[in-house]
Amino acid sequence: MLKAGKASGPVWALGAMSGTSLDGVDAAMVLTDGDVIFDFGETGYRAYSPEEEAVLRDALGKWPGANDLGRAQDLVEAAHIEALRRFSGVEIVGFHGQTLAHDPKGRGTHQLGDGSTLAEALGVPVVWDFRSADVELGGEGAPLAPFFHFALAKRMGAQRPLAFLNLGGVGNLTWIDPVRDRPEEAGALLAFDTGPANAPINDLMASRRGVAFDEDGKLALQGEVAQGALELFLDEPYFRKMPPKSLDRNEFADMLSLVAELEDADAVATLTGMAAAAVLQAMEHCPQAPERLLVCGGGRKNPVMMAMLRAALDCVVDPVEAVGLDGDMLEAQAFAHLAVRVARGLPTSCPGTTGVAAAVSGGTISRPQA
Repeated sequence: MLKAGKASGPVWALGAMSGTSLDGVDAAMVLTDGDVIFDFGETGYRAYSPEEEAVLRDALGKWPGANDLGRAQDLVEAAHIEALRRFSGVEIVGFHGQTLAHDPKGRGTHQLGDGSTLAEALGVPVVWDFRSADVELGGEGAPLAPFFHFALAKRMGAQRPLAFLNLGGVGNLTWIDPVRDRPEEAGALLAFDTGPANAPINDLMASRRGVAFDEDGKLALQGEVAQGALELFLDEPYFRKMPPKSLDRNEFADMLSLVAELEDADAVATLTGMAAAAVLQAMEHCPQAPERLLVCGGGRKNPVMMAMLRAALDCVVDPVEAVGLDGDMLEAQAFAHLAVRVARGLPTSCPGTTGVAAAVSGGTISRPQA
């Protein structure tokens, strides 16, 4: 239960997301009963400073128990508390934490941050550690936004298959059959990571130009895609692996070596082309061609990336703003929605989204001490 009298019906949930791009904390309110999305509320953003980003970048790849994670954990928790305490009317919080490492078939998955610390600071229940239960039951633990995407498709009144594409540090795709009744129903969803998206571009821009990303795709627009490097990239076994499947942010780190000898513009154009080509490969796994591809995440703001997708795909490719959604806040909204699902014992993943053996409700709920 959320509170007395709130075992059912819509509640205002606040979701928070700090993604692999390491730019900051997104926060967003959603009015939901865990099934239907009734309304969207206030949003906010708390950027990481360059110094804070460096602390988090240094922590990437590390697992629980590493003796030098204290500073990064304090940073993640403090930044989230700062971002979330600005909101009022919050009944429950969904706290994703900061993913540092993801190896679902090996060591598991690691999202830094303790939800109990946030619960005490914010004075409301906090749902966190969304991925571990799925991994423990044989799932990939990612992606988790598909159940929210299904609710969005229902809210839109969609009648034909469509897909959501999130282009953050890593790309992930959700294919939806909106005529199904529930997201965990067989055939309702197929979801998986497409491949690297913005992370390699951002890393190259940081190392070569000292800036965080290729703003508006301006540098990529000046370059040409190196076809040889693109072909080597597409030889990666990951693209032939059947979904569901997921990636760690740094799993394709060696792709930077494929563009090491290229001039900056050609290197960035090639990495952008690689991200788009990965999506094209992913679309071949869809049970039926989607009528529309709705793009969220930072990649939708890159005109070169969007032009490459439109040229390669046979469906309509639009930013999610075309259907009245906020592409910067979709993941934060997703974890608001998922928090209510966890609190009410509803599934948050299923075989079609993570490959878990059966639908599972993940997440830990921490409540403030009375």
